[in-house]
Amino acid sequence: MSDGRGFDWPALLRVGLSQLGLRPAEFWALTPAELQLMLGPPAEAPPLLSQGLAALMAAYPDKKKGAEDG
Repeated sequence: MSDGRGFDWPALLRVGLSQLGLRPAEFWALTPAELQLMLGPPAEAPPLLSQGLAALMAAYPDKKKGAEDG
């Protein structure tokens, strides 16, 4: 939402009106925290792909190796 110089209000307004379907008054009534919640997680967060999932499963297994199933 910010590049270190503040909010890009024109871009945020464009997203609020076109993608979130807000009316201008509804957009301007939001707090920055509410708007951030509506926009979802930051784009910089990489998706969890199969390689990342495999690494997490190896690091935090559901059961110890050699444990019986059942």
